[in-house]
Amino acid sequence: MYRENGFKKRLLAGEQCYGCWLHLCSPVAAEVLALAGYDAMIIDHEHGSGDLVGAIQIMQGMSATPASPILRVPWNDPVALKRALDTGPEGVMIPSINSADQARAAVAACRYPPGGMRGAAYGLVRASDYGMAAKDYFENVQDNLLVICQIETAEAVEAISEIAAVDDVDMLFIGPIDLSGSIGKLGQFDDAAVIALRERAEDAIKASGKLLGGLAVPNLSIADMAARGYDFVTAASDITLLRDAALAQLAEMQGR
Repeated sequence: MYRENGFKKRLLAGEQCYGCWLHLCSPVAAEVLALAGYDAMIIDHEHGSGDLVGAIQIMQGMSATPASPILRVPWNDPVALKRALDTGPEGVMIPSINSADQARAAVAACRYPPGGMRGAAYGLVRASDYGMAAKDYFENVQDNLLVICQIETAEAVEAISEIAAVDDVDMLFIGPIDLSGSIGKLGQFDDAAVIALRERAEDAIKASGKLLGGLAVPNLSIADMAARGYDFVTAASDITLLRDAALAQLAEMQGR
């Protein structure tokens, strides 16, 4: 059901929040993890294999919990954003935003006219409880929706102050894996240049006043992220939690 975005409210109140990624396309897995207590669950349509019907089913599985569904779209595309928003996530994550113009385009795709270009079907889509909360949705979605732009390249790091200045961008989320790849050092998280680039991004985002989000990786632990002032910390996905638990138990069973 359409509701106030408690996750966004807590973030803006200064609470540090924690999230988990969803790649299994499983409403049951999403429900279990949401009940475990994560603040938000990121339904990943950039690297995950799910579709929008699957996203709806995942959000239905989470609906009895406080956890906020965030949908990462495949790309900064107005049609992808329009269709994703109509399914009813409480936030959207847009990958690889490299400039203020790209950020403005993403925001415009999330806003109804006159503030944007989102096509309107709020009289019938799931986001508005299939039209039964159409008035409430239309009047409040701009404030209720969390818009997250990902910083994933050296080019984007140079443009952080301009990207952050775009109205209605709520959070800048560092993608550390692609960020390292953008300087030819993919996955080399101990490399001095990779660390320096990530720290420049962190400092610029914090200086901008926008929310800072990111992903724990080797050489950047959950504790490190908390100490460095991240507002939104993510680490595992449903796949990695299942995989690692299975491997650990199997090793114990086999006496390794």
